[in-house]
Amino acid sequence: YDAFTITTPLFLEDLGFCPKGEGGRFVQGGTIAPGGKLAVNTSGGGLSCVHPGMYGMFLIHEAVTQLRGQAGERQIAKCDVALCHGNGGQLSSEVTALFGNGATL
Repeated sequence: YDAFTITTPLFLEDLGFCPKGEGGRFVQGGTIAPGGKLAVNTSGGGLSCVHPGMYGMFLIHEAVTQLRGQAGERQIAKCDVALCHGNGGQLSSEVTALFGNGATL
């Protein structure tokens, strides 16, 4: 859930994709862009797609759409695993869900 620009790098640090304090450097140069090493927010994310309301459900919908290969122009090549992470309050409640397709079994 990327309510602010800083949120995504912080979550990537907390989830172990990069060391603490390295989130900004990690996302530079297209690392998290579609086609990058770690595609993030393939639907556009909360800042570019839909911020208010049931954003968590949109994360899950996008993950399943990617895993099924039905994302059209947004489709990530060889998408076998998807991770959804969100928070509520002031970073006080966290939820992480990991999804896979037949290739991950």
